[in-house]
Amino acid sequence: MSAPRRFAFFVALALAGVSAGCHKQQDDGRPESARGFPRADRPVSNLSGNGFSSETERDSVNEAQTVMDLADIGEGMSVADIGAGEGYYTVRLAQRVGSEGRVLAQDIDPDAVRDLGLRIERERLDNVSIKLGAEDDPRLPANSFDRVFLVHMYHEVEEPYAFLWRLRPALRKGGSVIVVDVDRPTDSHGIPPALLFCEFEAAGFRLAEFVRKPQMQGYYARFEAAGPIPAPDAIRPCRLAGSAPAAAS
Repeated sequence: MSAPRRFAFFVALALAGVSAGCHKQQDDGRPESARGFPRADRPVSNLSGNGFSSETERDSVNEAQTVMDLADIGEGMSVADIGAGEGYYTVRLAQRVGSEGRVLAQDIDPDAVRDLGLRIERERLDNVSIKLGAEDDPRLPANSFDRVFLVHMYHEVEEPYAFLWRLRPALRKGGSVIVVDVDRPTDSHGIPPALLFCEFEAAGFRLAEFVRKPQMQGYYARFEAAGPIPAPDAIRPCRLAGSAPAAAS
């Protein structure tokens, strides 16, 4: 990466950090921008370390290759890696989509974004961009992505309805959201599939594919946009017990 490009990258990162600092919180701890959406009826896992397990261990069971094959990732595609952390999927997606493809790596942790930016520069991945997100908004450009990856991170999303509602417009026609997670309680770094399905359906998605494979240390789910996007105040939150939508108040 040339000196001007490095300068532009870090200026953009600094501006993103300023924007994140202006993300107001209400007294109840919820971002002001999320208050038009229902509160999730589930506990949320504490933010864990950005490394789910070592990259060598994950490659030893072909985790990324398995997930990218299931998601049908090919050259020239545009992909977002949300909650990118240390970049395990980011760098492998960049290799898979090739020079004509694009990868946007996003995280809400400024330190992770900074470190990933240095890795992208070090590995000379010119088809990767970096972005700082928010807990209720992935901040993705509209109509831009063939696939959006949420790998071992969705259970940490505190405002799932606002987050998914704002994610949906980023999908291109025929685009999909890819979730890899673990079937266990949401406060134990996982999410039961039935609850996952319910939250996505409430935000205007439909389940297109579901697979369990040991290589993924959990399960794979693929979602597509379905029908008109619901109004925020029309979203019915899912109950944790039984994962059924709550009755309208």
